Amino acid sequence: MSTENNSDQIFKNSIKILTDLIAFKTISGEDNNALINYCDDILKKNGATSFKTYDEEKKRVNLFATLKSKKTSNKKPVIFSGHTDVVPVSKNWSTDPFVATVKNNKIFGRGACDMKGFIACTLAYAPIFGKTNLDRDIHFSFTFDEETACQGAPILIKELKKREISSGICIVGEPTNMKIVDAHKGCYEYTTHFEGLAGHGSKPEKGVNAVEFATKYINKLMELRETLKSNAPKNCIFDPPYTTLQIGGISGGIARNVIADKCRVDWELRPVIKKDGEFVNDQMEKFVNTVLLPEMKKTFTGSKITKEIIGEIIGFEREKNSDACEFISNLTGDNSKEVVSFGTEAGLFQEIGISTVVCGPGSIEQAHKVDEFITLEQINKCLTLLKDINNNSKTN
Repeated sequence: MSTENNSDQIFKNSIKILTDLIAFKTISGEDNNALINYCDDILKKNGATSFKTYDEEKKRVNLFATLKSKKTSNKKPVIFSGHTDVVPVSKNWSTDPFVATVKNNKIFGRGACDMKGFIACTLAYAPIFGKTNLDRDIHFSFTFDEETACQGAPILIKELKKREISSGICIVGEPTNMKIVDAHKGCYEYTTHFEGLAGHGSKPEKGVNAVEFATKYINKLMELRETLKSNAPKNCIFDPPYTTLQIGGISGGIARNVIADKCRVDWELRPVIKKDGEFVNDQMEKFVNTVLLPEMKKTFTGSKITKEIIGEIIGFEREKNSDACEFISNLTGDNSKEVVSFGTEAGLFQEIGISTVVCGPGSIEQAHKVDEFITLEQINKCLTLLKDINNNSKTN
């Protein structure tokens, strides 16, 4: 692969790398070691050092690589952050979703815009960063399972804290059409499980109907949903301007004439501020322990209600003076800032003191869809930003 500092060659390299990345079937929850090793090899060949962090089974892995500065300065390091997993595919694609297809100035393939396009651009620019007389560290942070409630990033963040990597400018390259995004809501996902006592439908008083108690649980959530609307902060920047709560599913029971002994409720919360999430969880825990469980245990002492945390993605909060936003604005000349409805890993970096911005190639309108694509124009725009970052990160 050529490493010439030539825009056309860098563009060709980015397309080649994106083609390779799409071929890795890194669906959330699946093994992503091969893709991570591919990325690690490119970065190490260009002078980077790296470390990896794993899930408990070592099936899924995060990579954090660094190209060290060659001169001491007061410039903050830059972190390029991207997730390596993609969502599952349906059968309705017009091309093989894991074979990159270039057509009409677009690259089609699962993950093309969300978000292997950004990762490909950063890897294509690694040889240039490697040859540059850098006066700041350049980091590459690639994680697993962002699509399933950011399971990989917290493991990496924990290691960054251990290594005292807690300052810098982080660019999360989610698809924003290269626009600056400086805030989004959190996303908390839960499944609550109810265990009662089965029995004949003709004698409901002899059993504990898990579906009925799940319904009471849902009613309480709906009550809190209205409270959240009235508690919305003034001049909230989000749409809608309050914390949302919704029920994604309920399932339980085996027949009309059998008292249901099991039920589950899938629900989510998207808080505009962290305390809204704490409020809902505290209220629901109190309701379960003082109302629902005592009533269930009157009939069957073995009754249970357990809440399973699928994931808690903390929100990304707008800062009055953001080093990351100012950094990108100065390079691009774009002083506008936007908010988005989708969640990212940005809040996790922000929480440990790293100034963060979400800015990457592609449109979220194409993410998670059949025939997902990224335009070649967006790839070029991302490479232009990387060129500007490189020029801003070298000694004279």
